[in-house]
Amino acid sequence: MENSISVIGGDLRSIKLIELLSQENKKVYTYGFELSEELSNEKNIIRCSNYKEAISKSKLIISPIPFSSDRKNLLMTFSDEKISIEEFLNNVEEKIVIGGNFSEDVRKKFESKKVQYIDLIKREEFSVLNAISTAEGTIEIIIRETGRTIHGSNILIMGFGRVGKVLANKLYGMGAKVYCEARKNEDIAWIKAYGYNPIELKELSENLGNFEIIVNTIPFEVLNEKMLNLVKKDVLLIDLASNPGGIDRKSAKEKKLKLIWALSLPGKVAPITSAEFIKETLDNVLEELK
Repeated sequence: MENSISVIGGDLRSIKLIELLSQENKKVYTYGFELSEELSNEKNIIRCSNYKEAISKSKLIISPIPFSSDRKNLLMTFSDEKISIEEFLNNVEEKIVIGGNFSEDVRKKFESKKVQYIDLIKREEFSVLNAISTAEGTIEIIIRETGRTIHGSNILIMGFGRVGKVLANKLYGMGAKVYCEARKNEDIAWIKAYGYNPIELKELSENLGNFEIIVNTIPFEVLNEKMLNLVKKDVLLIDLASNPGGIDRKSAKEKKLKLIWALSLPGKVAPITSAEFIKETLDNVLEELK
């Protein structure tokens, strides 16, 4: 059991991670991938008939990233089966659970059951590496969905966190006129230092009509119905923020604006690299647990 890891559900990143782990001569017990044609039949990969069996085989359990997409069941892209969050939590006592984007309710339940858990999304090294895939996926969307080059385009990035920083850097390198909205004075200073154009929140409404492309990274609604009245009719809106997002989707639809809510881009556009990032972070975690 010491040299085994169980992987329960997930998306294509989880499959690639399973393959990486098996190549290190670890026994990898899996459940929730019966619909996958990607998962290779390596000798170290054991498909279990039910999730309880998979959990019982290892001290270390890798759950989906994100843990859930509906707040009821585990994310299991390659299975018709469902594992409720409650069921899962009732079967992982005395285990170490590694996953991503655990809700506050899930974290409290882990703690009440004295389950050791690690949220990779909270790990700085993983978040920074993950921002690369998110930024490149966003660029792919811009190229696909607009009839213009990135070079010379006026692009607004709302929020200057990890994703905002990486995306601004890549777009700037492609010749875009990059504008970044931020609230903190230190972020405004860094935006200027990098050569981008800063926009403070109080200036946002008077500038929204200048952009062909607006990318939001802020996890709460900023572009509400009133603000959406100010954007160009042919603007491309991309929302990278998790639920509920930062752009009023209902209002955008009513106004016939092109809005793409692009969640979980790393798993969609670069599953192999994203799995490598997960593996790199997992190695760090395991070293710390020794």
